[in-house]
Amino acid sequence: MNSLNRTAWSATLHCLTGCAIGEVLGMVIGTWLGWANAATIVLSIVLAFFFGYLMTMQPLLGSGLPFRRAVGLALVSDTASITTMEIVDNLIMLVVPGAMNAGLDSIIFWVSLLISLVLAGLAAFPVNRWLIARGRGHAVVHAYHGHGAGHGDHHTS
Repeated sequence: MNSLNRTAWSATLHCLTGCAIGEVLGMVIGTWLGWANAATIVLSIVLAFFFGYLMTMQPLLGSGLPFRRAVGLALVSDTASITTMEIVDNLIMLVVPGAMNAGLDSIIFWVSLLISLVLAGLAAFPVNRWLIARGRGHAVVHAYHGHGAGHGDHHTS
């Protein structure tokens, strides 16, 4: 059980790192440019998925996997986790009064963004744990990192 929880936290933090890079970058760009909330959120979501997948693909490509296979593994391993994080993160940013309309120099913007990312990570942990326990999600990717020899044959459907 400890190993499962440790793997799930590791997967969640790994995924959260990529999501946070994209989310923060999207919120900063959208806010800096004075975009509407909807456009800022869309940019943040696109960048969160991009960087989340990129964080997974980088070591896979480094291990010699072909690009298409790395993309496929990233999509399979991270989509549920990133989706969960993005729903929670953006809902929190929308419900905190003034967070989306605050400037980059506002403490409410940064505190809200930090809290939303922490809660998004906490929400994604049980998703990752459930997937890993069933040989899915990051369990599939770990087979290519040398953590799960023999587990690379899991089907993802």
